[in-house]
Amino acid sequence: MLQTVIFIGRSGCGKGTQASLLMDEIKRRDTERQILYVETGEHYRNFVRRNNFSARLANEVYEKDELAPDFLGCWLWGAMLIDELNEDMHLVFDGAARTLLEAEVLTSALKFYKRERPTVVYIDVSNKWSDDRPLARGRADDRSLSKINKRLKWFDEQVVPAIEYFRKTPYFRLIQVNGEQTVEKVHSDIMREYDKA
Repeated sequence: MLQTVIFIGRSGCGKGTQASLLMDEIKRRDTERQILYVETGEHYRNFVRRNNFSARLANEVYEKDELAPDFLGCWLWGAMLIDELNEDMHLVFDGAARTLLEAEVLTSALKFYKRERPTVVYIDVSNKWSDDRPLARGRADDRSLSKINKRLKWFDEQVVPAIEYFRKTPYFRLIQVNGEQTVEKVHSDIMREYDKA
């Protein structure tokens, strides 16, 4: 069966690392199919560096540490699906959905592509953990505690309702794991729940 997995969690929770480990496992189990990895954060950072009207407006939002409008997030991952997804590919999202509205649009996209029983992996970490991790990784948009705190506030206000939507919608299977463990233990916990399907 084709795999569809959505990784979600606070900044610094290890979404990218765990997505990579899961993709390695999917490749090991299915050597025939490719995986489309939809990582919206890096795509957004690249987009705001462009020199056009939309990118300049998006960069203003980015520089003010404000949440980008829903349509931009949907456009980023939607364009990847339209341009790159084939009917026989596994699908892994990292960084979507960021709001309830985006979660609803993502649901419509997954149903359009006839994806069965998507799995949402929620890597749960505390605000304190999220404060420390992004500063340690040193990415350009993680160098200020005020920037990180704004993203944590967005998470509570915007992303948590999306998580609850995924939890309550029977179309999805939600796996919640404690992210404040070693990378190996988090991966082990994810795989234990993942393989129950």
